[in-house]
Amino acid sequence: MLENYPFVILGIGIAIVIGMIIFLRINAFLALITAAMAVSLLGPESAEGINRMKRVAIAFGDSVSGIGIVIALAAIIGKCMMDSGAADRIVRTFLKALGEKNASFALMGSGFVLAVPVFFDTVFYLLIPLARSLYRSTQRNYLLYIMAIAAGGAITHTLVPPTPGPLAMAEYLGVDLGKMIFVGVLVALPAAFVGILYAKFANHLMDIPMRDVAEHKDPDPLEEHELPSLIVSLLPIVLPVLMITSNTLVNSLVDAQIGPQKFLTSIGPYKSIIGDANFALLIATAISLIILFRQRSLTLLQLSASVEQALMSGGVIILITAGGGAFGKMLTVAQIGPAIEAMFSSDSGGTGLTFLFLGFGIAALLKVAQGSSTVAMITTSAMLSAMLTTTNLELNPLGFDPVYLATAIGAGSLIGSWMNDSGFWIFCKMSGLTEAEALKSWTPLLFVMGCTSMATTILLSIVWPMT
Repeated sequence: MLENYPFVILGIGIAIVIGMIIFLRINAFLALITAAMAVSLLGPESAEGINRMKRVAIAFGDSVSGIGIVIALAAIIGKCMMDSGAADRIVRTFLKALGEKNASFALMGSGFVLAVPVFFDTVFYLLIPLARSLYRSTQRNYLLYIMAIAAGGAITHTLVPPTPGPLAMAEYLGVDLGKMIFVGVLVALPAAFVGILYAKFANHLMDIPMRDVAEHKDPDPLEEHELPSLIVSLLPIVLPVLMITSNTLVNSLVDAQIGPQKFLTSIGPYKSIIGDANFALLIATAISLIILFRQRSLTLLQLSASVEQALMSGGVIILITAGGGAFGKMLTVAQIGPAIEAMFSSDSGGTGLTFLFLGFGIAALLKVAQGSSTVAMITTSAMLSAMLTTTNLELNPLGFDPVYLATAIGAGSLIGSWMNDSGFWIFCKMSGLTEAEALKSWTPLLFVMGCTSMATTILLSIVWPMT
């Protein structure tokens, strides 16, 4: 009985999270922090003598230190890109380059890029007027256009930092952020392409016209001269990605003994600063604020108000993410890792693949149960981190880089989106679809992309394990 006690604690923790979110309609932060405290109370005493409640607070603080600054800055960048017209410029460039014939790919590409710094609901709000405008000129393919937006936005939202879910997974699983961005994009691209193919198939099966949406009025489009240039618009996205990945690249070259080792070693102190995610996002935030200030001729008071609005939305995400981190840390204290190790001890050769399917499956179950992909990613990665932290990895290794565990979890968080998912209602209500139509389009679209992402993850973990 005692050997199964960690699973009892795990079950109680998951039941608290799901029960509070689904049945009591409690905010995810309160559900996660309550679960963390319950697990801490049920778990063993701390070896350091820290009381059971204080260790939850310490774990919460540790999580905030890892992800808090990045999420807050990313929220400001996204807000500035929307208000300055930078996001609009990127979208128009995609449409101009690909033409009306390939408008679905333009909308998907726009959603793919913009969902990296901007939350999914905001991206959909930005792009839906373009889908409606395209339908007015062609009188066809409305479902294809809105599904293309959903495909691009949803896939990077679940796989590419600095969106909160992927960022938390990288932090909790110990994945280098530059590597998470690179592999996340690598996994997301084929999934987005398959998503477009499915959207074309669904559009062929269902002839859904555009309908008026009473509660949503399309904003007046900005004039060309009111928008920043493409290079300026892309700077807040491209610059931090280049800064973060440069650190990863130099580390990889040093580890592989490739290139001028003396030079690469000498720049070590500088590249660790330049490639730090907090510093990179701070530089990108400064650029975003300058762009907004110049494009809209705002007063300093108006600029400050815009930043405060962004931080209000980002603050909620920080609390939820850190709450998930505290929950995961308490599961580590509860000895979940050794219990899982004992379960798989007779099949050490398949442990790596087992963990991929475990991450995918748990994330999918949590997604179906409570609706939020972000909560599913945070909770699952925190749980598996607890398992891996106390599992003897020297004797029982994954066999591949943990970045693939992160992408497997992200893939699972796309599975089973339905009426308890806020993304479902954003897609349904803002596009004017009925609930039945959304269940036939949005739900299978995310399912197909989730399965494609998982298949790509498995393939990459075999052919390029990065160990």
